[in-house]
Amino acid sequence: MTSSQNSALDLPCNTCDSDAAATPAPFDCRAFRNALGGFATGVTVVTAMAADGTPVGLTVSSFNSVSLEPPLVLWSLSANSPSLGIFESASHFAVNVLAANQEEVSNRFASRLEDKFDGVAWQPGLGGAPVLAGTCASFECANVARHAGGDHLIFIGQVERFAQDPAQPPLVFQGGRYRRLAD
Repeated sequence: MTSSQNSALDLPCNTCDSDAAATPAPFDCRAFRNALGGFATGVTVVTAMAADGTPVGLTVSSFNSVSLEPPLVLWSLSANSPSLGIFESASHFAVNVLAANQEEVSNRFASRLEDKFDGVAWQPGLGGAPVLAGTCASFECANVARHAGGDHLIFIGQVERFAQDPAQPPLVFQGGRYRRLAD
């Protein structure tokens, strides 16, 4: 979700971009991505604390509520992510729902920067998971379950603490671009 990615076509696809893609696939993954891009979603940064005390975070749009009783949420991470092991072993993670004025934060955590937290205000939450400042909501979660889901791992967290700033409108992503909500 970086600003240089103007459409779902700009994103790499292991199936479509491989040498095997020279022969047409029975399933058009590019068209599938474009169709998925029609769904507007909020933008989050999911964070955790590595065992060595290093904060880790990444931009995620695959965030959903699961249950009210108990309070459960989910998000997913590519099985190829270099951060996968950290999130698997972390006791807690935080889902930081970005505010409309936090495009730069989204881009920073979607990048491959070495220190994504440089210049970003945060405080340690439950289990040390960073809770970012200025968000429209945050959910601090115990890391309770993980499920394989194709080329991703689905994380389920039990919300132990949350906060909301109703004065902050959310950052929205749709059709390969950031969007703003209208009244």
